[in-house]
Amino acid sequence: MSPSTTPGHRPLNVLTPASDHSLMAAWAGGKGKNLHTLTTSGFHVPSWSVLGLDVFAEFRRASGLDERMTRLLTDGWQSKARQVAEEIALLIEAAPLPGRIGEVIARAYRHAGGGAVAVRSSGAEEDGARHSFAGQFDSFLNIRGLDEVTAHVRRCWASGFSERSLCYRAQRRLPPGAGGVAVIVQRMVPAECSGVLFSADPATGRTDRHVVSAVYGLGEGLVSGAVDADTVVLDAATGEPLTTVIGDKRERYEAGPGPGCRVRPVAGEHRSAPVLTAAVLARLHEAGVRITACYGTPQDIEWATAEGILWILQSRPVTAPAPVPEPEGELRIWDNSNIIESFSGVVSPLTFSFAADTYAKVYDSYARALGVRGEQLREVREWTPHLLGYVHGRVYYNLFHWYRMVRLAPLYPLNRRVLEKSLGVAESIPDEIADTLHPFAPRPGLRGRLSRLARTTIFATRFLTIRKSVETFHRDFYRAYAMFNNVDYDSLPGEETYRRFRRLQRELIEKWGPMQALDATILLSVGLLALLTRSWLPEAPEWFTWAAAAPGGTVESAEPVRALRELADRARADEEVLHVLEHTPDPDSYRALREAGHLRFLAAVDTYIADYGYRSPDELKLEVPDLYENPAGLFALLRDVLSDTGGDGAQERGGEADAYLDEHLRGPRRVLYERVRHKARTALADRERLRFCRTRAFGAAKRMLRALGRDLARAGAIDAWDDVFLLRLEEISGAYEGMIVHTELRELVALRRRQLAVDIGLHAPSRFTTRGAPYWSGNLDRAGWTSGPAARSGTRELRGTACCPGVAEGPAVVTDSPRDIGGGILVTYRTDPGWVAALPSAAALVIERGSPLTHVAVVARELGIPTVVQVRNLTTEIRTGTRLRVDGAAGTVTVLADPPDDGTTATQDGPGTETHP
Repeated sequence: MSPSTTPGHRPLNVLTPASDHSLMAAWAGGKGKNLHTLTTSGFHVPSWSVLGLDVFAEFRRASGLDERMTRLLTDGWQSKARQVAEEIALLIEAAPLPGRIGEVIARAYRHAGGGAVAVRSSGAEEDGARHSFAGQFDSFLNIRGLDEVTAHVRRCWASGFSERSLCYRAQRRLPPGAGGVAVIVQRMVPAECSGVLFSADPATGRTDRHVVSAVYGLGEGLVSGAVDADTVVLDAATGEPLTTVIGDKRERYEAGPGPGCRVRPVAGEHRSAPVLTAAVLARLHEAGVRITACYGTPQDIEWATAEGILWILQSRPVTAPAPVPEPEGELRIWDNSNIIESFSGVVSPLTFSFAADTYAKVYDSYARALGVRGEQLREVREWTPHLLGYVHGRVYYNLFHWYRMVRLAPLYPLNRRVLEKSLGVAESIPDEIADTLHPFAPRPGLRGRLSRLARTTIFATRFLTIRKSVETFHRDFYRAYAMFNNVDYDSLPGEETYRRFRRLQRELIEKWGPMQALDATILLSVGLLALLTRSWLPEAPEWFTWAAAAPGGTVESAEPVRALRELADRARADEEVLHVLEHTPDPDSYRALREAGHLRFLAAVDTYIADYGYRSPDELKLEVPDLYENPAGLFALLRDVLSDTGGDGAQERGGEADAYLDEHLRGPRRVLYERVRHKARTALADRERLRFCRTRAFGAAKRMLRALGRDLARAGAIDAWDDVFLLRLEEISGAYEGMIVHTELRELVALRRRQLAVDIGLHAPSRFTTRGAPYWSGNLDRAGWTSGPAARSGTRELRGTACCPGVAEGPAVVTDSPRDIGGGILVTYRTDPGWVAALPSAAALVIERGSPLTHVAVVARELGIPTVVQVRNLTTEIRTGTRLRVDGAAGTVTVLADPPDDGTTATQDGPGTETHP
């Protein structure tokens, strides 16, 4: 230790490998203490020094920051972490640097060797037994010169009070900034390759294996996730490689002439070659064994190789989640299945609460329509409000309740199997569990049999008269809808808009319940059709039942496609209109057409928006503007249709199901088959009509709730009108009904915004189970909620559910929005009804989630587009530009060629990185 003293002041610590271990433990922070252990144990560690915790404490005292920082970190800092962090960073950056502090920093820089160094934070509590603080504090690479080192030391100090570290403390109920931050100054090594070695599997905690990740150059590309690294699993005892995954190492990070790193491309022949030789792997294994023995616990070790030396840069305990006992309580299965078609990715609290309220009202009404009354109805109302779950911002089916709902109708064993197919769930629940799921406690004896008979009779009547019921509902819906459409809600007082919203719930939503008999009709008729197909057509291909059940004639969901094609034909017929569309950005197209005088074409655009403005991507997410509010999305879809030159030919395959039946089924069996088929096709066509009604009802609600947001902002209850999406429906109602204080809303908005910022970075499993309260007892840790993308396996063929026959080859376009298809193969995690307008420009359609009965799948069959759904890990394995062969009859997706190595391709963000309000 080299002390810096001034008369009347105690010495300040510059800690080095020669320092006493007790001083390191007291002043060096977690990282610094570990560097000392590694160095004194004989490992190759780049030269380093540490500005102790007392240096920062003296800086705060001598610069007059103590009192000001303490004032900022008083009660309530948890709710304003961002503001506190920004103010402290400004204070530390602007505070004068006492001379003795400057001398200590200069001495530390000289001891590290000068030149290029890394300046790294070392928190007092970092890498501890109880809290890791991994990734909470800042480190900076390739810093040169004393002025730059001094500036980055300040930044390290400030990172101890960054928003993320304050939030980390708040979540763990730790005091803000206890202990402070030490700073390491360490020589940079010219790394040929770098990586991380875990001396136990971080995912499972298994100590019989080591896991190594490696990249070319500096490890920044690996730590940031920007470079797809190689990963090797070693036998912990022998060091023999067990598995090796070669990453697509397109780039390497290197020290540049200035602070930070520069990114350089990796030559093509090196991308597919392993970073690590057998000799380096052997040295890493040896180092892992020695370092683990040194600390007595499995370690997370950062390393680099340079000039033939294996350098150890850092070591900390492996922070795998501690095992927790299996929780007790009610078993639940959560599945996003085709609900992701309606509510994709992270959705706002308002969208979820409105959807959950709507589902509860509709299925309560459905139960009453089937004659459920009294105590049985009260039992139904215990689970209908919980048909959906909201987990880390994502919407899931609370699956057991859907089995209960299906059991309201007769033929439960058949209907539940079709429910699983129509929802697209990956696996059936065991029969022993399914048999225990009832909508209410079964009544014993004669009373119970009479109750079931009454419900069966009511359902049979509704089943036989469903077409008439649909027509009546359709007529009544549009009569009521006319009262809510084309109203300027922003011109109305907020209380009046709120009253109209409540009326919309009564007039449109609560009366929807009896129409759920249509879904039950679909389950029953499609189930019977599948049963007949298995019995009479055992050799029929997988896609056949879905094609046979496809609605006959024109389904309403396909009307936007045809209208868009007509709009494209109008544009093609006018070269000036075509020129504007091809050379104007989407947000400016409407204005450009108007300024150019193309009013007749704009009239056609307005007609399309008037008819289909609510039918847009993510149309049921209240926070997403529809085409009425933002017509730019229409011009993006229109441009895709204009660029398509061969999408229509696929329609010639539409009669394949009829041709198969003509060849393989005749006589009385054919007559019965066609009667069941007609019922299924008609019901599916009617469902598409009703879902258009649902879209319009949600669209009207969207306009009202946006107007209520503007009203709440004018009243000062929230800061901005779109903060309304961060509130729940019951909170908005409470504001207008006098059940919540307006000033509470701002705090709720701030809380939800912070939570969604965390949620958006999580990788969401498509299906998981919990016991007891879902967020407690380690349920979600066990379920696989993780941050960061999943790794590719490199498989060359993926399988899913065959949906529409036909074969197509072409480049994959992996996207999370219906744009830029341009004749390629549309590959996506999920779709929603707003995607139908993108289908004309797609050679084939491949979807990771969903089912053969989703809107887009139904329309794709009508258009004859080869389609495969339920393809597991699709958007993890396939990247934009990958050449694919899609066989819609066999349900296969074959990789013909990897994307070109020109660095121009991109991949979908994926289900773990969605946007949020």
